[in-house]
Amino acid sequence: MKRILSFVAVFFAAVTAQAQVRVSLHETAQDEPLIPAEIYGQFSEHLGKCIYEGIWVGPESDIPNTDGYRNDVLEALKTLKVPILRWPGGCFADEYHWMDGIGPRDKRPAILNSNWGGTMEDNSFGTHEFLNLCEMLDIKPYISGNVGSGTVEELAKWVEYMTADKGAMAQLRKANGREKPWKVKYLGIGNETWGCGGDMTADYYADVYKRYSLYARNYAGNSLFKVACGANSDDFQWTRTLMEKSASRMDGLSVHYYSVDNWNSKGKATQFTPEEYYDLLTKTVDIDRILTTHSEIMDLYDPERRVALFLDEWGTWFEVEEGTNPGWLFQQNTQRDAIVAALNLNIFNKHTRRLRGANIAQMVNVLQAMILTDGPKMVLTPTYHVFRMYNVHQDATAVPVDYKADILTSASGRQMETLSVSASRDAEGRLHVSLVNPLLEKSQTVQLSLDSLKPASVTGEILQAAHITDYNAYGRTPAVAPAPFKGIRIKGNTVSLTLPAASVIVLEIR
Repeated sequence: MKRILSFVAVFFAAVTAQAQVRVSLHETAQDEPLIPAEIYGQFSEHLGKCIYEGIWVGPESDIPNTDGYRNDVLEALKTLKVPILRWPGGCFADEYHWMDGIGPRDKRPAILNSNWGGTMEDNSFGTHEFLNLCEMLDIKPYISGNVGSGTVEELAKWVEYMTADKGAMAQLRKANGREKPWKVKYLGIGNETWGCGGDMTADYYADVYKRYSLYARNYAGNSLFKVACGANSDDFQWTRTLMEKSASRMDGLSVHYYSVDNWNSKGKATQFTPEEYYDLLTKTVDIDRILTTHSEIMDLYDPERRVALFLDEWGTWFEVEEGTNPGWLFQQNTQRDAIVAALNLNIFNKHTRRLRGANIAQMVNVLQAMILTDGPKMVLTPTYHVFRMYNVHQDATAVPVDYKADILTSASGRQMETLSVSASRDAEGRLHVSLVNPLLEKSQTVQLSLDSLKPASVTGEILQAAHITDYNAYGRTPAVAPAPFKGIRIKGNTVSLTLPAASVIVLEIR
């Protein structure tokens, strides 16, 4: 039976009182799903400094760039191995009219970003710039189409412009400098249509979806994967309605979930109490219940699991940093964010029979970002390091994991396990095991037992910080950075290690 630990007992437990957990890795299990690379996806919205200054500085910038894309960010994204990138929003997408962002840059109309801070944008980053970026980095584009304020014709012509090899839109694209059509796999039919994307009911949107998706056609061998706008968090009735009315016409259904308890008081990114830390973590891992319930509803209408679930917005959301534009959603990124990211990704790895795409919000300078920039300066965040460490799971075969950990109860009354683990086997037969110890002042000894494999070698990498509030700042030695993990012990088919408090570890077992 699992032992219930109160928040107070967990937080004030002595560091020397280590927990011990036995984890069974079933590397011989058959018929396990692949972990789609797409659940490690990113999100880039026209919001704050995500696009302008974060990714795009323009060819004339003094910041070193390649055709307008800043070089330091390009290199960081290459290392991250981003599989899929969602653009142009978010709420911005449903007021974005794509024809404003094509043609000569000096002739594109400036637009007011009324969703995010009242910023004026010159539209120098548009369809060509986004799709060329995806080609440069071998990223699959995920276009979020304008349903809220756009028309069926507008979206249909955008698809034709991007992917057709002949016709009026193809000729327009060629006139703008792109001869060959792009390959565009993912197309979102609207964004948050229950809110900023049109304030629709599920019944109404189900019909709207069918109409828009009908005219988003496949051209020149391109095959669109059409994602319907799904629920806000635990609005399970939305999923039920969409599946009942429109499942036969969709390839995917989205859901959005942020680690936020109180939208009127979201707390600070770098200043928080232990109580707030555990409250956030227990809110975060509730995504397991959210994904499970949406999947169960989808199973009723789609037992073959043809329709994918896409968690195309997720992450932490705090109050903006003092002195910054409230509409730019700029927040710092601490070791707490790294723990949140790792907990989420371990959960995602277990849901891949239905969950086949996810996009953290957002890639640069916004919310739980991978990268922060300030003029020519750039830092990699703790969340970046988790995604880089975890990219070994992309397109690997899931390995079932069994263990029993203690249960932590936060001040809010929510609960979570005091250990998080997921595992996979790559094409070369290497096992990768990702482990998270979320406890602030308690290390844990873990014994990994394999079914039959007797490891010849085990290496590891750890992400930890001196303080849970540590973050990486410009011009300073990173306070949070990965390091080789020592102290791994091998005996037969068993691997033993001790996880320091508030740490993330990824092992490679050969």
